[in-house]
Amino acid sequence: MSEQTTIYVDGMTCESCVRHVSEELGEISGVSAVAVELVAGGSSPVTLTSEGPVSPQDIVAAVDEAGYTVAPR
Repeated sequence: MSEQTTIYVDGMTCESCVRHVSEELGEISGVSAVAVELVAGGSSPVTLTSEGPVSPQDIVAAVDEAGYTVAPR
């Protein structure tokens, strides 16, 4: 059964940003899909679909690698 995790990412402004974040998050083990709702200049919701729980540290590291930050919630 798949799980969904939603995070919020700051700093994305365009589809290129979405692509970078999606690619990095998609490389996390167990992640099967990444959906981004772009909010240019704000906090964009990003939903990960995975086979099981995804480590918050892995998520933060992947978003950081893409050049963005996870917004605190």
